[in-house]
Amino acid sequence: MTSRRLALFDLDHTLLPLDSDYQWADYLARTGRAGDPDEARRQNDDLMDRYNRGELTAEQAAEFMLGLLAAHAPFDLAAWHEAFMAEVIRPSITPAARALVESHLEAGDLCAVVTATNSFVTAPIARAFGIPHLVATDAEVQRGRYTGRILGTPSFKEGKVVRVNDWLAAMGLGLADFPESFFYSDSVNDVPLLEKVTRPIAANPSPTLRAIAQERGWQVIDLFDHVIDAKS
Repeated sequence: MTSRRLALFDLDHTLLPLDSDYQWADYLARTGRAGDPDEARRQNDDLMDRYNRGELTAEQAAEFMLGLLAAHAPFDLAAWHEAFMAEVIRPSITPAARALVESHLEAGDLCAVVTATNSFVTAPIARAFGIPHLVATDAEVQRGRYTGRILGTPSFKEGKVVRVNDWLAAMGLGLADFPESFFYSDSVNDVPLLEKVTRPIAANPSPTLRAIAQERGWQVIDLFDHVIDAKS
C-alpha cells in the first residue's frame, strides 16, 4: 500500500480542447506532408467521426495515423513536431488544464497521461504539462523507422486498463494499492478504465459519457470553463 494517490489523465478533449492525433494529421496535410491533402483530410474526418461514435478500432486508426509516421524519416518528423507544438498545441493549453495537473503534482500524486494517441505525438505534450509518465499507443520501429504498425497492446478502450496495470506492475504497484485513484476523461471509449478507479471524473464529457456519469453518480467537470483544484 502506498500513501500517494494516483491521477490519470486522458489527453484529447480532456486536458486539451482538441484532438492531438487529428490535429497532427491535419497539420501534415496542410503543410503538404501527407500525400494527397484532400484525401488525407477525408480519411482524418472519417476516423474522427467513427471514434466519436465509439465505432473505431485501434487497428483502423493505426493504418492511417501510423502510416503517416512510416512515410517519413524520424529526423523530419521530429522537426515538424516541434513546429506543430509551437503552432497548434502550446497555444491550446489552457490555464485551467495546467492548474488541474499542477494541483495533483503539488499534492505528490503519481501522475500519468493515458491516451489512445500514439506516443510520438503525445510524449512532447505530456512533457509540456509536466506530467512525468505516459501510457500511450506505441508505434513499432524497425531499423530506425516507423513501420506503421502498433507495438504491443494499444492504449484504447479495455487496452487502457491492461496498459495501466502493466505500467503500475513494473513499479511493483497495482490500482488497489492507492487510497484514491483519479481518471479524467471526456470519452465513452474510456468507460472501462473509469470503472476501475475510485474517483472517475467525466471531464468535458461527450453527451453519451455525460449521461453515463449522471446515471452512475460520477463527478462531472467542464474543465475549460473554470479551474478545478484536485486538493478539494
